[in-house]
Amino acid sequence: MNELTGAEAAVRMLQAHGVRHVFGLCGDTSLPFYDALCRLDHGMTHVLTRDERCAAYMADAYARVTGRPGICEGPSGGGATYILPGVVEANESSIALLSITSDIPVGGRGHYALTELDQKALFAPLTKWNAVADRADQIPHLFRTAFRAMTTGRPGATHIGLPYDLQKQTLDAGMIWAQAEHTRFPAFRAGPDPDSVASAADALLKARAPFFLCGGGVVISGAQEALRDLAELLDAPVASTISGHGAIRDDHPLAVGVVGTNGGTEETRAAIQGADLVVFVGCRAGSTATEHGRVPGHDIPVIHIDADPMVVGANYRYDAAIIGDAKLALEALIREIAQRTAPRDSGVRRRLAALKNAKRERFDMLARSPDLPIRPERVVAALQEHLPEDGIIVADPGTPCPYFSGHFEIRNSTTRIITNRAQGALGFAMSAAIGAWYGRPDAKVVAVMGDGSFGFTVGELETIVRKRVPLTMIVMSNASYGWIKASQKSGYGKRYFSVDFDRTDHALVAEAYGIKSWTVRDPAELDGVIRKALSFGGPTLIDVIAQPLEQSNVPVSQWMG
Repeated sequence: MNELTGAEAAVRMLQAHGVRHVFGLCGDTSLPFYDALCRLDHGMTHVLTRDERCAAYMADAYARVTGRPGICEGPSGGGATYILPGVVEANESSIALLSITSDIPVGGRGHYALTELDQKALFAPLTKWNAVADRADQIPHLFRTAFRAMTTGRPGATHIGLPYDLQKQTLDAGMIWAQAEHTRFPAFRAGPDPDSVASAADALLKARAPFFLCGGGVVISGAQEALRDLAELLDAPVASTISGHGAIRDDHPLAVGVVGTNGGTEETRAAIQGADLVVFVGCRAGSTATEHGRVPGHDIPVIHIDADPMVVGANYRYDAAIIGDAKLALEALIREIAQRTAPRDSGVRRRLAALKNAKRERFDMLARSPDLPIRPERVVAALQEHLPEDGIIVADPGTPCPYFSGHFEIRNSTTRIITNRAQGALGFAMSAAIGAWYGRPDAKVVAVMGDGSFGFTVGELETIVRKRVPLTMIVMSNASYGWIKASQKSGYGKRYFSVDFDRTDHALVAEAYGIKSWTVRDPAELDGVIRKALSFGGPTLIDVIAQPLEQSNVPVSQWMG
């Protein structure tokens, strides 16, 4: 009988599922797995990171830009706890991610072995599915289950724990096989119920002014074309959440832009006024997207479309609902409505054009401002001008997120803005940008972060240099945790407490790692420096001495109070 060790079986199962990249960090209990990765011919690239959390963020963004599951790994004990932030972010963002952690030997359980903890209990509330192997012959089945779980239904994060001794035990090599359908997500899309489609079509045709509010589910599903066609058929405005940015091109005459407390503006709020029906598509209708349930209000009729039935009706009472894949649901609605009506012309495009022009004029005025410190709007405008159309921006959730959500226009189907809005943890952008580049090495990837976030992940500068990842990193340097400081200003009488720190020379730090760097204090120099950084052949960093968030015109309608 041809046999494999448990570690070899894990590698072969990844290979069988078409995995090309694994992001992770070594540890004692991972030695057999690493040895198998070293010895076997599998065609995968392992990217050694400097922190397990960063490995998970890399895998997350990799999955977002490729449509293939992201794979991260780490050792037992501290490695398992460190990897958790990235796992829960992917799970709550409906991103297919597999976290593999090694574990103490099965025989050591309950004997106070170093790094012992209950990994299955630890990961249970943070994943869609998770397991820790008890026997070596379970390993192939666990991997198949993990890939099936994370790619089907609502995609999410999974976890497998591999005890050290099981990695060295043997099993039958004939147990290694995989379903090709589970190598991408979403897999086995669920089609909508025809009666639900008919009810939703009835509601849409009765409405005089329907309005679409789209979340990340539209992007994950690849439903952008179907959304555009349905919106054009109904002459209905289309807005998005932060995660749904790109559901429709921002230069489309029916596009509103990002709405909500983070990235929304007076104009986007005005765009929804007058709607007599709101259609949530692939959107949880949570507090940020709906301004805490105020926009839209709860008195307006709602259609909710989502792959997850628990999302539908959680925050808004619906008049009609479709449970299923966003792309299939929208395509079914197009077929139903096209049989019953001709394309409309409600005149909404002229109203939207006026609102968008007013928003753009106000932004352009700030983006040309000579004020010191540099206004973040100038960074957005410079990247809008010089980033290639197929570029990727990875923005941390602090200072960069509302600016790029509110003002950067996605005008190409291959442009992406990625941010971690499910949990909003700092330290995402630099690491996630590495994963995005591995997924799309032909694209120019830019990581935009605050200086607080930079401090979380500075160690990955070494990874960037070692792996020759040609990122451009922009640090908005204002020497504070700006989001919290702005909230202290808004809701706590400007009692600033423990939110300011000393300014770091980020360019000097990056140069110490071997990265081409600039510090920009004069707004007149910013455009030229960004152009140089984007065209440079290797990794670059720009330290922008930026306006503090609490003094800015950031598109945030409500801070914590």
